[in-house]
Amino acid sequence: MSNRQVAVWIDHQHAHIFHVDATAFEQSTVHAPEHVARHPQREARPHNHPDDEGRFFAEVVQSLSGAGSVLILGPSTAKLHFRDYLLAHASTAKLSIVGVETVDHPTDNQVAAYVRQYFLESSGAHDAEGRDRR
Repeated sequence: MSNRQVAVWIDHQHAHIFHVDATAFEQSTVHAPEHVARHPQREARPHNHPDDEGRFFAEVVQSLSGAGSVLILGPSTAKLHFRDYLLAHASTAKLSIVGVETVDHPTDNQVAAYVRQYFLESSGAHDAEGRDRR
């Protein structure tokens, strides 16, 4: 796809990466690591190791290869942690953050439509009445 807009919908369990153009989108998913105690004394709950978030974010960045800019979406603080990770690793990530938006749990088609609308509005391709300037 050419002229792609890229968005990441992220929470603490997984990240959905959307490569969107005017007519189609490709979606992929990266799952966060999950650990369960091997010999629990009671019902085992998943827990995180201290460096799990960094490894998760590094894997998400790797899946964004080829993207120049990215819109970050999500319902919780994970989107802010991911933004901070990108800013801290800007020299290696080589991604430009175009926005961070709170979006609950949309369908894939809703995310694609949101991304198209977001990039259309931010490009200034329309005048105040919404007419195409091109």
